[in-house]
Amino acid sequence: MSDRVENVTIVGGGTAGWLTAMIINTFINTFREGPAVKVTLIESPKIPTVGVGEATVAGMPSLMQQLGIDEAELFRRCNASFKVSVRFGDWAVDGRGKPFAFYHPFNFPGTVGGYNPAYHFNRFGPYGGDPSITDNMTANSALIHARKGPRALNGENYEKSIGYAYHLDAGLFGEFMRDVALSRGVQHIRDDVVEVFQDETGAVSGLQLEKGGRHPVEFVVDCTGFKSLIMKEVLKEPFISYGDYLLNDRAIPVQLPHRDPTKIEPCTRSTALGAGWVWRVPLYSRVGTGYVFSSAFRSDDEARDEFFRHLRAVGDLPTGAPDPDVKVIKMRIGRSQRFWVKNCVAIGLSNGFIEPLEATAIYSVEMAARWLVGHFPDKKGSPALANRYNGLMTSLYEEIRDFISTHYHTSNRPDPFWKAARYDCRLSESLQERLELWKARLPEITDTQDQKLFNFWNYLYVLHPKGFFKDRHFPLEGSIRHEHWQAFGRRLEERKAELLRTMPDHYQLLANIRGDEPLQQALNLDGLAKPVFESRASVRPTISVPTA
Repeated sequence: MSDRVENVTIVGGGTAGWLTAMIINTFINTFREGPAVKVTLIESPKIPTVGVGEATVAGMPSLMQQLGIDEAELFRRCNASFKVSVRFGDWAVDGRGKPFAFYHPFNFPGTVGGYNPAYHFNRFGPYGGDPSITDNMTANSALIHARKGPRALNGENYEKSIGYAYHLDAGLFGEFMRDVALSRGVQHIRDDVVEVFQDETGAVSGLQLEKGGRHPVEFVVDCTGFKSLIMKEVLKEPFISYGDYLLNDRAIPVQLPHRDPTKIEPCTRSTALGAGWVWRVPLYSRVGTGYVFSSAFRSDDEARDEFFRHLRAVGDLPTGAPDPDVKVIKMRIGRSQRFWVKNCVAIGLSNGFIEPLEATAIYSVEMAARWLVGHFPDKKGSPALANRYNGLMTSLYEEIRDFISTHYHTSNRPDPFWKAARYDCRLSESLQERLELWKARLPEITDTQDQKLFNFWNYLYVLHPKGFFKDRHFPLEGSIRHEHWQAFGRRLEERKAELLRTMPDHYQLLANIRGDEPLQQALNLDGLAKPVFESRASVRPTISVPTA
């Protein structure tokens, strides 16, 4: 008889709960010999389901493919679009004090003459006219400027010419995962947990449901969002704040119609403002945007006014349109001290949250669920499994925290918030060591080989545009040849030209995948296609940042 856990109870739905259910059910039961592990999700009918975010990272398509998801159906059900990069606008200023933009793409170049081509770029400069490191390494920004998609029309699911992630409606994504999970045997109970029972060891033994009575628990996953019903309120696990590393603690999210629904950028925008930054995520059906800011530098009203001025300046909120009705969300930045305690694992916002600058929320849910499967518990409650799991999750949170800290620490904006982020915020010892090392040589694979998400190229893409390596010269540059760099540049330009010639318009590609009839560019955009800004009271915000 197996000593493995045979019943898993998930408390809480939304993206965190249903994606966790999908991962556990798919990866444990698909080819399991013998009875399937029973997965039951208990979801309150009184709490509205809201998502953790609307942008994802490059590994998301692989997860969806492994889960057996029809990608075209994902696009239809979640109003998804493609994301091939993040555009960081105004995160630094040039020598004349003028803000500029740079890209953080999903693709990385190979070697040039056996060496990291960042050395060639640092020594010889651009091979062509564009001065940015990303344009000299990848084709991503070229596709973004032309609003091209990463796949040919009528291509197969998950087919790609360059790497991509998704923009998606997080609420609809949670519903999509729910429907697929239910079709594959996950049990769903719509009821409220009113009491949590513990045995003599402190482990969770059962849940008292408002209508359904007592529900026995063998192993439980807490996906109850910031409330953290089991991990925090019952098991009393301490919370470790990251407030001394990252200043932002508020968000103002809102949904807006497209300025032109036929022009959809295949990238997320992150634009720095005076006390934080604004995200812009273009879905097929609308735009999700919001201001992440620090309450130490802006009151709620000041932040709201600054955000609306920005929206009007970029045209997302036309002059004369009413101000959207928005809600200011408080964010608890940090993590649970442990993620697995007794027979409970917390996943999603119940275990922590880091501001969504690099769209890591859904990825964190994915990895938490993957690692739970990889360390699936036995009935004895092996401490070795829990200890290893807690170590992995701690290192993931610290990796994400440190990469986001790098964005702020290397900004040279003169605003008080940005100076405080640069000089007053704490840096981990490991990040300090890496930044000091990279003054002597460029980042390389050995510096980030223990990291799960952000490798040395991610750091290069963020550090180089900000002048971190300016006027620095490295001994390895004596080993590289200019002709190799020029040859690499010619091949990349040929690749860009091929992609620009063969890849379709992003909007047309999305319509093709969805099976929609594309709107014609020449169409009079009255009615459906024209953005309609309703009265202040009728515009509903999407709470897609702080809760799962």
